[in-house]
Amino acid sequence: MQEIKGDLCHELLAKNTKQALAFDGNQNYGEWKELVCDKLLELVGMDKIAANACPLNVTVEKEEQKDGYKQIRFVFESEKGAFVPCYLLVPDTGKEKYPVAITLQGHSSGFHNSIGEPKNETENEYALGRGQFAVQAVKQGYATLAIEQRAMGERTTSRHSFAAVMCTFPALTAFQLGRTVLGERMWDVSKAIDALSNFPVCDTEKILITGNSGGGTMSFYAACFDERIKLSVPSCAFCSYETSIMNIYHCACNYIPHAYEWFEMQDLSCLIAPRRLAIVAGKDDPIFPIGGVETAYATVEKIFEKAGVSENCRLVKTPKAHWWCEDIIWNTVKEETEKLGW
Repeated sequence: MQEIKGDLCHELLAKNTKQALAFDGNQNYGEWKELVCDKLLELVGMDKIAANACPLNVTVEKEEQKDGYKQIRFVFESEKGAFVPCYLLVPDTGKEKYPVAITLQGHSSGFHNSIGEPKNETENEYALGRGQFAVQAVKQGYATLAIEQRAMGERTTSRHSFAAVMCTFPALTAFQLGRTVLGERMWDVSKAIDALSNFPVCDTEKILITGNSGGGTMSFYAACFDERIKLSVPSCAFCSYETSIMNIYHCACNYIPHAYEWFEMQDLSCLIAPRRLAIVAGKDDPIFPIGGVETAYATVEKIFEKAGVSENCRLVKTPKAHWWCEDIIWNTVKEETEKLGW
C-alpha cells in the first residue's frame, strides 16, 4: 500500500524553495537590504497597521514606590482600538536620565510576571524567579519598559474556544485582515518608544531590547523595524525558519505568510546591522534547535561582515534548554553596552 504522510507535500516544497532575497554576498548590499526591509514590512502588513494609526493618548494610571525604584503604570493607544498597557520602572539612584531596557515576556500569563507580581500561586515560580525581567533590568540600572504584547496577558482574546494557545485566534484573524500579530507587536514596541517622550528620565538615545521565547522573537523583529533600538538580545527565539517554525509546531504568532519564499530569519539581521545583535540560545532548546541557530548565525556573521561591523554580532550559548538564564543575559547586556559606551 502507498505510504501516506500528511506533511510530505509541504516538506518537499520547503526543501525545494530558494528564497528570492536570500543573502549570497554578491548583491549590492545597500540595495539588497532595502529590498529585504520593504518585503518584510509588506508581508507583516505594516502598511495596513500604519493606516489605522492614531494619537498615542498616553495616560498614567498608577505610580508606586518599590524597593529601590519607582514603578509607573501607563497605557497608550498604538492604533485605533489597540490599547497598550506598560510598566516603566525607574531606579532611585537620582540620575537625570537612564538608558532604557525594553523587556518582553513570551507566552506566559502576562507582563505582570515581569514586574514580579504573580496573580496566583501557580505563577510564583515564574514571576518571582526566572520571569522577573523588568525587575532584573531596573536593578541593573536601567529605566525599564515592560510592554504587554498583543494577544498576551491583559490583551488576550476573549474568544479562546478550543484553541490551544491564547495567540491563535488573534493571529489567524490578523491573517484574514492582511496583517500579522507579529507586525502589530513590532508597531506596538515602536509606538511605546514614542510614548517614552512623556518620561524625560528615559534616555531614548540609549535603548536595548531583550526577552525570552515570544519575547525574544519580538526583541529581534522590533529591532529590525525601529533603528532607535541600539542593542537587541533575543533569548531562545532566533533560529532558521527551516529548522524551527517550518519543522516544529509553534504558536501562530511566529508566522509571516509567504516569508519563506523571500527570506530566512537570518537574512533579516541585515535590518539590525550596523547596530548590535547578541543572540542567546539554549544548547538543549527543543523548539529552537541549537543546530539551526548555529547554521543561521553563520549567515548573520557574513551579513555583519558585509556591513563592515563584524564585531557587532555574537552568539551566546547557555547550558539550559528553552530557558531565560538571568546571569548570562545580563552579563551579555553589560558587555555589549560597555562597548557602546553606556
